[in-house]
Amino acid sequence: MTSVTRVAPVVPGTRPELAEIEQGILAERGRISSLYRVLLNSAPIAEGWEKMLTAVRNRSSLPAGLREIAILRVAVLNGAVFEFEAHVPHATRAGVSAEKIAASREANLGPAFSPQEQLVVQLADAMTRDVTVADELFERLREHFDDRGLVDLVATIAAYNMVSRFLVALKIEH
Repeated sequence: MTSVTRVAPVVPGTRPELAEIEQGILAERGRISSLYRVLLNSAPIAEGWEKMLTAVRNRSSLPAGLREIAILRVAVLNGAVFEFEAHVPHATRAGVSAEKIAASREANLGPAFSPQEQLVVQLADAMTRDVTVADELFERLREHFDDRGLVDLVATIAAYNMVSRFLVALKIEH
C-alpha cells in the first residue's frame, strides 16, 4: 500500500518568494527532492534546514564513508526507508562496501565494520534509541576523533535523526 505525503509538496518555481531558497537548494543538491518540496511550505525552516544539512554533509571533518554509515544506521533504526534509499548511492560513492551497507541493517554488529566504524554505529544506536551516551563509549570515541570530529559526528547523527523523523512523520517518499 502506498502512503500519501501528509503535507502537499510545493512545486518548485510556483512561488516567487521561494526562488532564492530554491536556488540555494539546487546549488547544493542539484535538484529539489520531495523532502525539500515539503519543507518549502515553511520558507524559514527550508532555508535553515538546507544550511544545517549542507554543513553536516558537505563541510564536516568526518570522512564521507563514516558519515554515510552513521546516516544509514539512523535511517534503519527509525524506519526511514526514503532516507536509507537516498543515502545508499552516497555511501557507495564514499567507498562503503555493499557488505557494510547490508550490515548497517543488522541488529548486531558483525565483522564487516572496522573498530572505528563499529564505534560510529554504537554511537548512532545510543543516540537514536536511548538519547544518552555512556561515558565509556564516548571515551572510546575520543581515541579516534578530536573535539571537532566528535562534534561533527554527534551533529551528523542528531541531524539525521531529525531528517528521518520528519520523513516518517509526514510520510515523505521518493
